[in-house]
Amino acid sequence: MADSFPLAMASIGEEVRLESIRGGEKLVHRLTAMGLTPGVSLNIVQDAGGPLLLSVLDSRIALGRGMAQKVMVSVKQT
Repeated sequence: MADSFPLAMASIGEEVRLESIRGGEKLVHRLTAMGLTPGVSLNIVQDAGGPLLLSVLDSRIALGRGMAQKVMVSVKQT
């Protein structure tokens, strides 16, 4: 696994790869249902200090800071 960091620390416009979710079974199930699975590419669309707005596959998802702290990502290699 590449050097990973919490999604909440990613910058606007940065494309990252989801590495893992550090949470309980319910959190993992909830995020998986929204398309957040290991290996998926995420793009940070908006970060106004509250929830993060993410572009995932063909959708946009708002993710609270608490959850974003538990989603571990790495910078996507081109």
